[in-house]
Amino acid sequence: MKIDDDVAESQKKLGGFNKKRAEGKDKSRPKDLKLKVRRLNPVNTISYLQILGTGMDTQDTSPSVLLFFDKQRFIFNAGEGLQRFCTEHKIKLSKIDHIFLSRVCSETAGGLPGLLLTLAGTGEEGMSVNVWGPSDFKYLVDAMESFIPNAAMVHTRCFGQSSKSDGVLLNNNPEKINDQIKLVDDEVVKISAVLLRPETGGVKDESATKSSDISVLYICELPEIRGKFDPEKAKALGLRPGPKYRELQEGISVKSDLKDIMIHPDDVLGPSVPGPIVLLVDCPTLSHFEEILHSRSLENYYADTEEEKHKIVNCVIHLSPSLVVNSGDYQKWMLRFGGAQHIIAGHQMKNIEIPILQSSARLAARLNYLCPQFFPAPGFWSLQQPNCSNDSNNLKLCKTVSAENLLKFHLRPYAQLGLDKSGIPVKAGPTEIINDLISEIPEISDAVKQVSELWEGEEDAGDGVTVIEGDKNINEEPWINQNVVSRCLENITRESVEIVLLGTGSSQPSKYRNVSSVFINLFSKGSLLLDCGEGTLGQLKRRFGIQGADNAVKGLKCIWISHIHADHHTGLARILTLRRDLLKGLPHEPLIVIGPRQLKRFLDAYERLEDLDMQFLDCRHTTQDSLASFESNYNNQLNENKIESSLFSKGSQMQSHWKRGIISVDSSVSYPTIKNLKNVISEAGLENVISFPVVHCPQAFGVVLKGMDRVDKNGEIIPGWKIVYSGDTRPCPELVEASRGATVLIHEATFEDALVEEAIARNHSTTAEAIEMGNSAGAYRIVLTHFSQRYPKIPVFDESYMHKTCIAFDMMSINFADLHVLPRVLPYLKLLFKNEMIDDESDDVEDAVTIAA
Repeated sequence: MKIDDDVAESQKKLGGFNKKRAEGKDKSRPKDLKLKVRRLNPVNTISYLQILGTGMDTQDTSPSVLLFFDKQRFIFNAGEGLQRFCTEHKIKLSKIDHIFLSRVCSETAGGLPGLLLTLAGTGEEGMSVNVWGPSDFKYLVDAMESFIPNAAMVHTRCFGQSSKSDGVLLNNNPEKINDQIKLVDDEVVKISAVLLRPETGGVKDESATKSSDISVLYICELPEIRGKFDPEKAKALGLRPGPKYRELQEGISVKSDLKDIMIHPDDVLGPSVPGPIVLLVDCPTLSHFEEILHSRSLENYYADTEEEKHKIVNCVIHLSPSLVVNSGDYQKWMLRFGGAQHIIAGHQMKNIEIPILQSSARLAARLNYLCPQFFPAPGFWSLQQPNCSNDSNNLKLCKTVSAENLLKFHLRPYAQLGLDKSGIPVKAGPTEIINDLISEIPEISDAVKQVSELWEGEEDAGDGVTVIEGDKNINEEPWINQNVVSRCLENITRESVEIVLLGTGSSQPSKYRNVSSVFINLFSKGSLLLDCGEGTLGQLKRRFGIQGADNAVKGLKCIWISHIHADHHTGLARILTLRRDLLKGLPHEPLIVIGPRQLKRFLDAYERLEDLDMQFLDCRHTTQDSLASFESNYNNQLNENKIESSLFSKGSQMQSHWKRGIISVDSSVSYPTIKNLKNVISEAGLENVISFPVVHCPQAFGVVLKGMDRVDKNGEIIPGWKIVYSGDTRPCPELVEASRGATVLIHEATFEDALVEEAIARNHSTTAEAIEMGNSAGAYRIVLTHFSQRYPKIPVFDESYMHKTCIAFDMMSINFADLHVLPRVLPYLKLLFKNEMIDDESDDVEDAVTIAA
């Protein structure tokens, strides 16, 4: 990226950061484009459906389905991870014109912001994207304008409840909720929908007011394939060779040249072949299934119908959960489609040990082999194998297969109609991966032994680990007070603190790095999340397993978001809705989410779709000065007004403030939330969670987590540990001051040192700048993260100043009991990547990285 000399000079005068970007006045974002219409190809030579297996291995989101045509693409459901999945498997998203949601909830739409961000950067200029769903979610897309450029090119198309979407309200009569609604009807495909609402005893559940309660059955019908043109018949009807032959083949009637008659296509064409028909069924509960049984519009598609000209369904993709698919009534309903191919695409247990993101799984296996202490093996799936639905006699009578990642069903050419398993990835086991590694880097076997010996110098003391002071292999800078640091970690146990780097890349997910998220594991005392980029839940499940991730989400005490950019918060809704479901019926309080004020608008919009069970707190109200002011003012009000302290009693239910119609986040609203925050972090063994401003974009923050002091066996005070997370930032004095004496500083290092001008232009830091911040603050350990996706596996760095620093990788787990070893692992990590220190992933990472940054 070249920067004009005058711009670069002005940035230097401003202290090494892009002031316009920091103030939100950067004019480099693309301007609105004029709308274009895609030119379609009515005679498609290739068309197929393909299972995009997002969530198949982690069961955290709904799989997506791609409907492919020569000139056009349709996506059904956009759960979290879709963007990263398509990068992994080189599926281009640039020709997507329509996105269809089978339900409007985090499970099916969690990846929508990331997908729209990619389309805004890589799609054809001027092309719009239509998002279809059974509710009015225009306000949600509108709320994305703060972090998605070209949001004006996204059009919401509602066909459920009363709507203010961009399109015409298609159906707002609840008595006709199960009628077939035509959505798209052009020369390529006709797509219609049947809305499903839950029923109880044959009566619609009127309490189903949230959009997530309504699901959709989509019907996709391709046009018929016309028969072969017979020139002899045309000649007999008095037609001369010429343009009229073409018109007849296109279905247009023409006048005979020699006779006074009209010639119709059926007169000269052979028998036509009906176009393929595909159904996508999302029936989340058995009460929704009652709506399917009573749907009049589906009668034409059943093979056992009395209608003479019933339509033949070729494929039915079932997104329904196993509880529904395994029911006897549902399986009898499947039989009504005759010889149709059924693809069971709900969460199948057979898929949970087959990594969908194979590149990152391969990298994780290599890292685990080298250093299992910092890179534990992925969590083992704890769910027991349920009764397999394929054992059912009814399913044996159907043509049924379980969906697998990248499974295809060909629609055109007609000769290939049917399943295609040739693209399904071959699973590579850990043994094969390690054998390849040893063959590639023979010296890695010795490195594994040397890494394990790094821990042999520990002195065990009961359940704790005593850090050996003055480790001869780590040359600390002279200004570091090693006694204070080691005192902080004295007798620290493996059940005290662990930092899990869930996402270590910037801008958008790549094959090897997900976007930003840091999980602070306090074990029995709970946990916190610092940033929550798309796919955070999936990363938790890869690290801890399905049950372990559920426990981690239930134990969350707080989620802290650094700024409004999409790569730092779009995984938030999926985490919150899972926590809501896991704690349903149990006494609990809404989870506190601390973030920039712009984030509240997005969360407000999402709350209209489904309950997030949370409280919002502006980062501005968690700075050190603000917290001190709140404490003082609250104590004064408590004395003057005699506020009932029972309002903040443990276990009391507290409603989200925006549910009460409060828009601004003022001090009166924040009092109870801050008081609740203090109670929650105290239970987690934390003294403070303090935000501080940094230099990146408007309302960008870093955060300090301070552990409580402890008392040793002699009654002496052991100072509490301190974790500082920079968020995205240029070097700034606020960060240095907040990081004074930090046990661990987690600092962004987006760019290598040679790209300092680009770092200035985008208000990020280089590797050297991040380390200098930690050194200036006297931090004990520095963990570098948030790397540009131009460094797919390991960034460029100068090893000479990495004596107390380490490079972060996805799934890296840093236990405080191992902090003394951390920097000494880096040379071995460098060995692991010696053949690919600079690897260009430009073929896989789209140009949207530039826009997302």
